[in-house]
Formats: sequence, structure tokens, C-alpha cells
Amino acid sequence: MKLYSYYRSSCSYRVRIALALKEIDYDYVAINLLDGDQASAHYREINPLKLVPALELAPGEVIGQSLALCEWLEETHPEPPLYPTAPLERARVRAMVTTVCSEIQPLCNMGVNNYLVSQHDATTESIQRWQAHWMERGFVAVESALAESGTEFCFGSTPGMGDIFLVPQVYNARRFKVSLDAYPNIQRVVDACNKHPAFSTAAPEQQPDYPG
Repeated sequence: MKLYSYYRSSCSYRVRIALALKEIDYDYVAINLLDGDQASAHYREINPLKLVPALELAPGEVIGQSLALCEWLEETHPEPPLYPTAPLERARVRAMVTTVCSEIQPLCNMGVNNYLVSQHDATTESIQRWQAHWMERGFVAVESALAESGTEFCFGSTPGMGDIFLVPQVYNARRFKVSLDAYPNIQRVVDACNKHPAFSTAAPEQQPDYPG
């Protein structure tokens, strides 16, 4: 099993956390997004979208998109579970995951940033304002959900799918100097996650392509 990943890609980070929680071994294949590795002919054959992550199960068997990958891992390796058992609680987790992967991250990814720079002459400062706007909009909803949950991790006493999606987004928020002062529950949960061995293993600074 090969994971095509970039150390600070939040989508790759999600899958690394899920793999670590499930204790699944894999080979790490670095795709340097800054150098344009994702646009190489070889990688386009693996993932025509030219995005990371991609999980190659066997030659010709590849799964892309982090949510699909995490769901596949949950279905094929059900222990430990990443969702609660009750349908309503599962729906709440999925709502939070969707907030991150549909309402925040797509508007804040490298492709959007590059487009804003090349087509709209965006500056570093305006990119940071753009990032803060969309992250804060989503974090308000996440903070509310975590305040209602009141558990150590997003939705329980053990980390699950919500935590898998939240931690990488907060990592990006800190990279772009987005203040988290208004989100004490987000900070609390992320601090708990970052003390967990699986999250430590999956962290960007622990990856082989981390520049140091």
C-alpha cells in the first residue's frame, strides 16, 4: 500500500492520521507540490486530478480524495471505529467533517491561493485575510458543535473522524496566522489530539519530506 502525500497538505494529513489510528502500515511516496510533482506524467496516471493524497492499494487500484479514503479505511478496517454508533451522533460528526472539507478547505487550498495571486494580484496580506475569512466562518460552526459535545475529543472519549479533519485545518490556520482566541473548544480538542501517538506520528514535521 502506497500513500502519495505532501507533508503539509491538510488532505494528506487527514489520511495519515486515519492510517495511524488504524495502525496500518504503508509506504510513503512524497509528492512535492511546490516543485510541481503532481503535474508529472507519472503522477497524472495515478491521479488525473493532480492532487494529493492518493492511496495505491495495488497497481491500477487507486483511491483519491481524503474523505473517500478515510471512509474506505473505516469500512475495511473497522477497529478502532471512527464514528459513534448512534445515527444522530454519526450525522453530527459528518456535518462537522463536511464543514471542514466543503466549506473551509476548498476555499483555502494552494490552487485557490495561486489563482488569486496570478489572476487577481493578491498579496501575502490579502491571502492571509482571505484565509482568515473562510476559516473563521467555518470555525464558528465547529466551535458551537464542540461546545455542545463537551467531550475530550470532538465527539467522544477517543479520537474519530471529526478530529481527523479538524487537526489539519487548525494546522493550516496557524500557518496563516489565523487567530484561534475565539475558539477555546477547538483549541482544547486539538491539544488533546496532538498528545495522542497517532496524531504525533502523522504530524507534518514527522514526515520524510519535511524540510526541517
